[in-house]
Amino acid sequence: MSAVLEDKQTELEGVGPAFTKEQMLAMRGKTRAAIHEIAAAVKSGMVEEDAVAMAKEILAAKDMVRGWHDVYVRFGTNTLKTFGAESDPGIVLGENDIFFIDIGPVWEDWEGDGGDSFVVGHDAMKKKCAADAKGLFHTVRHEWENSGKSGKALYEFAVEEAQVMGWELNMDLSGHRLSDFPHAAIYDGPLADVDFKPSPLLWVLEIHIRHPDGGYGAFFEDMLLDDSYFV
Repeated sequence: MSAVLEDKQTELEGVGPAFTKEQMLAMRGKTRAAIHEIAAAVKSGMVEEDAVAMAKEILAAKDMVRGWHDVYVRFGTNTLKTFGAESDPGIVLGENDIFFIDIGPVWEDWEGDGGDSFVVGHDAMKKKCAADAKGLFHTVRHEWENSGKSGKALYEFAVEEAQVMGWELNMDLSGHRLSDFPHAAIYDGPLADVDFKPSPLLWVLEIHIRHPDGGYGAFFEDMLLDDSYFV
């Protein structure tokens, strides 16, 4: 790696004064537990807006200070929406349907971020979509762990792998920094733009796949960490 690229990586992987490995891992654990608690409370027949309000109540009960991004619970066709896009209003979760959760809570001085997809009922293709989003996340994560690929190269790899699996990868959700709050003061761009191999604990990998004919998609997001953290 050139000295210029090393300097760039040092700059973009900077952290704030409150950063510790232990606290970042603790926030990851709290984030993933909250995602699954929210998912367990989502039921067929709910309106998406009610699920979002419920998710915010669950996070508030866990003493979330703020969210560094909004709380997203996307139902059905809204699972096609990219980050920050307004959901179509009034979408009701069907009996055989898919939804995903994407949260970015801040507890004290530390950021969490994570997402996952869930299926209610017995739609085999929706179940495959949710499973493939998670599977592609781990395929790309293994490529990161076992190669020297840059963030940019990892997402080029992800696009190809998604196509092989029969899905389209949404590159508007292509990973980012995570740190003590606020990471945006250090770097607010996508992981898919960086020209170096990202370091563990400092980045999240986002996978948002969509059915090529529309209708629904799935999302999975977690930190870039080695296999020992996913047992």
